[in-house]
Amino acid sequence: MFALRRRELIVDVVVAAILWPYTVRAQQKSLPVIGFLSSRSPEDSSAAMAGFRQGLAQLGYVEGENLAIEYRWARGDYERLPALAADLVAKPVRVLATVGGEPPAFAAKAATSTIPIVFSAGYPVETGLIESYNRPGGNITGIDVMATELEAKRIGLLHDLMPQATTIGFLLNPALPEAKRSSGPWRRPRMR
Repeated sequence: MFALRRRELIVDVVVAAILWPYTVRAQQKSLPVIGFLSSRSPEDSSAAMAGFRQGLAQLGYVEGENLAIEYRWARGDYERLPALAADLVAKPVRVLATVGGEPPAFAAKAATSTIPIVFSAGYPVETGLIESYNRPGGNITGIDVMATELEAKRIGLLHDLMPQATTIGFLLNPALPEAKRSSGPWRRPRMR
């Protein structure tokens, strides 16, 4: 009888030793996941990513410790955004952060009506991304970066820094909604 109990005990110990890592993993809490959707590439976004991580750290969230981030980069190919957004929604993520203008925000909005979406874009009311600044509606909120409105001021500051410059050129992505809105004649900043 003692030999039988001893054998049962050994079997129980071996089974427990084999299954213990799986049991511990099953009991561990999974980290909350942020879905990060960008129309840009990681190489173009290093400063923005550093700021994003710093902001999270100030709130007590550190990637890999108490938070996971799933990144999706369209690398300038806006047609990929809907599939990338759908992939993040399927994970599932707790929140979607979109950067790189309105296209990733629209892709995220089309992919889910339940997961909160935080965007950084220009003209969100005018483009229909949100209903109003006071009440964005649905599951979406964010920041209007007012990039286009500030361009005249930036050119004016550039002129103040380099008054000898008579011609100033700039690059513009024609696929961005902001480019379409600002494609009309630019108001020339007043030069002193």
